[in-house]
Amino acid sequence: MTTELTVLALAGLLQVAQFAGFSIAANRQVGPKVAMGTRDNPPALTGTAGRLQRALNNHFEGLVMFTLAVVVVTLGDAASAFTAACAWAYLIARIVYVPAYVLGWVPWRSFIWAVGFAATLLMILASLF
Repeated sequence: MTTELTVLALAGLLQVAQFAGFSIAANRQVGPKVAMGTRDNPPALTGTAGRLQRALNNHFEGLVMFTLAVVVVTLGDAASAFTAACAWAYLIARIVYVPAYVLGWVPWRSFIWAVGFAATLLMILASLF
């Protein structure tokens, strides 16, 4: 398995961990009756639960592009030390992004996000050359 695919698997596990953290925080905020209900009129989450939800949603968005990058690099037989480093940079940025978002590290949160996005973009570009 390529490094990029390994990092993709780890990013998937990060997504699971983020979902678990968000679920716990959200259930604490709204209570089990609302959490297990139909959610026809879901309450707006605030504080830590809201930030964990937004960080989770942000990772879903980023994971789509990162998965695309890994697929193009892998199927295009373009894996290299550079693309492996970019994959690790993406994962590290995503791991650090969660506390940065939850703790409100402004402007660092945006910088951390940009590192992960740039790493993904660079992987795609590297697969073309």
